[in-house]
Amino acid sequence: MFSQIAIDEKGARASRRRVSTMVRRYAILVLGSAPRMLELAYWPLVQMLMWGFLQTHLAGSTSLFANAAGLLIGSVLLWDVLVRGQLGFSLSFLEELWSRNLGNILMSPLRPAEYVGSLMVISLIRLLIGVLPAIFLAYIFFGFNLFSLGLPIAAFFANLVFFAWAIGLTANGLVVRYGLGAESVVWLAIFSILPFSCVYYPLSTLPAWLQPISAALPSTHVFEGLRALMLDETFEPILMVKAFALNVIYFSGAYLIFRHFLKVARIKGTLMQLGE
Repeated sequence: MFSQIAIDEKGARASRRRVSTMVRRYAILVLGSAPRMLELAYWPLVQMLMWGFLQTHLAGSTSLFANAAGLLIGSVLLWDVLVRGQLGFSLSFLEELWSRNLGNILMSPLRPAEYVGSLMVISLIRLLIGVLPAIFLAYIFFGFNLFSLGLPIAAFFANLVFFAWAIGLTANGLVVRYGLGAESVVWLAIFSILPFSCVYYPLSTLPAWLQPISAALPSTHVFEGLRALMLDETFEPILMVKAFALNVIYFSGAYLIFRHFLKVARIKGTLMQLGE
């Protein structure tokens, strides 16, 4: 019994070592490059400033934005959490394809679950580098403090990040299946759900036949929750529960898709040709 526990502990330590090694590899690539760091922060900053100035203009002409200062800025910042979370997850994977290194990594003792875990960690690092400066400048320029929303912001953030990882896993799986000819899916996937996520307008705005499709997205419940919090000063936990339940389904399905395509690529011996 004790020998089995020792073996399990040794295996767990080895697994953590492999994950941390991959995280260090990606962190060095990002943190050791000033252009990469600038690129991560650039678009969130530009979007926040553009929508922030629009919010300022609308606040002077419409009662909705006058009574809910920061609603548009908050929506933009949370949307960036979703976008940067997914791109941070997928771009680290694509870099292995661009450098023709994925086959070498997956021929090592690194397991698929460990590789996915390392991509999740580096996604968080890249997300924080990209979004935190925008959050800071939103406070400096427009007096909007995202963290003033309190504990609900943690539920918003967690649900958006897990949904981002599910989208990233699915996109990565498609790239494994079809090669770099499908890399555009990495960018298309996240923006294809923008009209249905109700980022800037309530769910009721959509046509009745489209609302069930939109309600099937975890992101929709997050942005509905943000509007309820900022307009009605009410936190709706049921929306977060729905988002979490959907995330469990999507993330589990995405992981199975990724593992399946990875297994097929290994059997067919196409890992070294994915860049072609």
